[in-house]
Amino acid sequence: MNPGEIALNGSMLIAVPVALLAGIVTFISPCVLPLVPGYLGYVSGSANTKTRVMTGAILFVLGFSAVFVSLGVLAGTAGLLVLVRNPWIQVVLGLMVVVFGFAMIGQLGFLQRNFKLKLSPKMGLAGAPFLGVVFALGWTPCIGPTLSAVLVLASDTADPLRGGILATVYSLGIGIPFILIAAGFDWAKTSVGFIKRHIRTFNLVGGAMLIVVGILLMTGLWLRFNNWLQEVTSGIQLPL
Repeated sequence: MNPGEIALNGSMLIAVPVALLAGIVTFISPCVLPLVPGYLGYVSGSANTKTRVMTGAILFVLGFSAVFVSLGVLAGTAGLLVLVRNPWIQVVLGLMVVVFGFAMIGQLGFLQRNFKLKLSPKMGLAGAPFLGVVFALGWTPCIGPTLSAVLVLASDTADPLRGGILATVYSLGIGIPFILIAAGFDWAKTSVGFIKRHIRTFNLVGGAMLIVVGILLMTGLWLRFNNWLQEVTSGIQLPL
């Protein structure tokens, strides 16, 4: 299967935008967005130049992306080994996503716990990738609803490569805004201020999105729509 066929696969056409939106929702969550300035300080070290901040931000993003992509590959592999297209398994997976959606809108607080990192005030560039890994592992209870939903979609693809692609897109949804702020784009900083003022609304929208995806999985409509898209796009390929 070439990259064009993978990208235009019916399930991926829906899952990729969902994974990207899930990443963005994760970035603007109360346990990530307020900590962005602190993370930038950690990864840039004492020499707080623009180039150093950008380099540290990229290394930080690569660190947590490595963890998330690994999880996506594992989820895709698990889906390949297990009969994920079994209707009863689809119901269980859908129910899990619905639960994650309710957690995001604040109904299940125990699934969105905050943790404080005990780190050196200035880790510098050498520690930036490590900090990214710590973020991915240590912040999982807080970002769990969105990450878990993406991993459910990754397992539903029943393909390690597609699972890795979805996790990569999810990582980009978190990482790109982080890098834009590190680059010093004024419009990015202004957007962060707007998001902070309306963060509850964004959480409600993100939670509602997960609930809808979960219901589609539970009812079998997700699979039906994927099959229909597969038929529609079966003759289309992206240029390599």
